[in-house]
Amino acid sequence: MSPWLVPPFQVSHVCVCLWLSFQNYLPTKQDILLARRATKGIVEYDFLIKGIPFRMMDVGGQRSQRQKWFLCFEGITSILFMVSSSEFDQVLMEDRRTNRLVESMNIFETIVNNKLFARVSIILFLNKTDLLEAKVKTVNIEKHFPDFVGRPHHLEDVQKYLLLCFNRKRRDRSRPLFHHFTTAIDTENIRFVFHAVKDTVLQENLNDIMLQ
Repeated sequence: MSPWLVPPFQVSHVCVCLWLSFQNYLPTKQDILLARRATKGIVEYDFLIKGIPFRMMDVGGQRSQRQKWFLCFEGITSILFMVSSSEFDQVLMEDRRTNRLVESMNIFETIVNNKLFARVSIILFLNKTDLLEAKVKTVNIEKHFPDFVGRPHHLEDVQKYLLLCFNRKRRDRSRPLFHHFTTAIDTENIRFVFHAVKDTVLQENLNDIMLQ
């Protein structure tokens, strides 16, 4: 490969390594957004929304971490279910066979149909829209999901199908499925979604209080 034809992601990686070599290096907002670390165990965050205290618990999604989930399920009012929508053609690290998105759908099915969460608002996040948009241009989702109907190389059709797949997992569809398509590194998108989720959580909790 010519030195002038290095893929962009490799250039970015080299640049980051060069920046880190300077002692006075300070990460930019973009550096922080692009940084990633797998969640292990349970991480808690406490914050206020309109003067109301909230506690958010981030749990690891790996199979080895799931037995810890039940430690934080008691007393919860909302579940934010995060899915990497671009992983429709990838398999789990744990077994190298199971499709990652199928695994997410199965977990979602278990949670959304659990009687313990009958009065808990569940909000689905189909994340990594930017990566999904780039991937569908070259990867045909029909090879991994044969029942796909639509234009396999159009983002909107693929998103509509993925949302339908998750919605099918719900036995009780009398309540709406709150969902958002997100790009974690797009600050404007996340700001909009945060406010929407905040209003949803507050309204659902208010409704729950009124029913008590």
